[in-house]
Amino acid sequence: MIYVALKMLMGDRGKYFGILFGLTIASFLITQQMSIFVGLMTRTYGFITDSGLADVWAMDPKVQFIDDIKPLQDTQLLRVRGVEGVDWAVPLYKGILKARLDNGNFQACNVVGLDDSTLIGGPATMLEGRLEDLRRADAIILDENGANGKLARRGPDGKPIPARVGSTLELNDHRAVVVGICKVSRTFQSQPVVYTTYSRATSFAPMERKLLSFIQVKAKPGITPRQLADRIAKTTSLAAYTKAEFEDITINYFMKYTGIPVNFGIAVLLGFLVGTAIAGMTFYNFTLENLRYFAALKAMGATNTTLLSMVVVQALLVGGIGFGLGTGLAAGFGSYFGTRTELAFRLPWQILTGTACAIAVICTFASLLSLWKVVRLEPAVVFKG
Repeated sequence: MIYVALKMLMGDRGKYFGILFGLTIASFLITQQMSIFVGLMTRTYGFITDSGLADVWAMDPKVQFIDDIKPLQDTQLLRVRGVEGVDWAVPLYKGILKARLDNGNFQACNVVGLDDSTLIGGPATMLEGRLEDLRRADAIILDENGANGKLARRGPDGKPIPARVGSTLELNDHRAVVVGICKVSRTFQSQPVVYTTYSRATSFAPMERKLLSFIQVKAKPGITPRQLADRIAKTTSLAAYTKAEFEDITINYFMKYTGIPVNFGIAVLLGFLVGTAIAGMTFYNFTLENLRYFAALKAMGATNTTLLSMVVVQALLVGGIGFGLGTGLAAGFGSYFGTRTELAFRLPWQILTGTACAIAVICTFASLLSLWKVVRLEPAVVFKG
């Protein structure tokens, strides 16, 4: 009977491919939009992920996310270092400075100042040069995307010439020499990232009374990051979060105060509704047109359970194929454009699971419409007309 069900399904090629088309489009839209959403949210805390050595981040209590800089006094660093359980604590500068390009235009850059003695918090992957080269005079390290894109100079033919080791920039009217190219996570605003030492970054930055952005802290063996964060907050009155907590705080800010979740949620909902409308109605019409065959099978002794299993198998087949085609197209889309453009695309297994559940709901809805007709079917209908 399963063979008969599949023959019935694939016999009407038009409706068969119509059902597959609807499920494929729904699967593609849901997977693609959710992957872009997750990719964007990942970029919001990419800098925290890249700075993997610190267990705890200490900051002003009013900081709401990683780019919400509220500078501290330099004396706060000494207070944090004095907290019991701290193995080491280093300063970190993070700010937006303007780089002057050779054509006279300005480009905003994320400037990161690392501890002069240890360079903790620097990029883990160096493509050119060494992290230690930051100790040279006027030295900076650029991220790969910024060096090849927004910070590239224009040649005589108008084509971009990427910044490389030895290139010079002007940061806030200060000369800076590129000593390395690194690979880091893209920022949420997709701005170039510039690494230098803390003292040099504060000299590049406009004069302010407070310039210390964050304090990165490492816990001694035997104490958990959460315990150390509580001690720092109690002793210094600063906000102290573990790495995972700071990432969650950043994500929650963008989820709560931006329209990104709503916009992507509408796109996912539309994909779900499109799949339901196309696949559900087409599958229902397919069942209606084949009622006489179901009636003939019922007249020959097939039970309702047998007929229902035939409909379920048909729904599972088109659902599985549509899910595979849609997620495959979405993965290919992300693989192609995600490596060639600034598209934010990340496809974890949770999205695939969510898409599979959405397709299962669509197929269940379509099956229920069809099953209702099949269960109420009278075998005598085959003898009419």
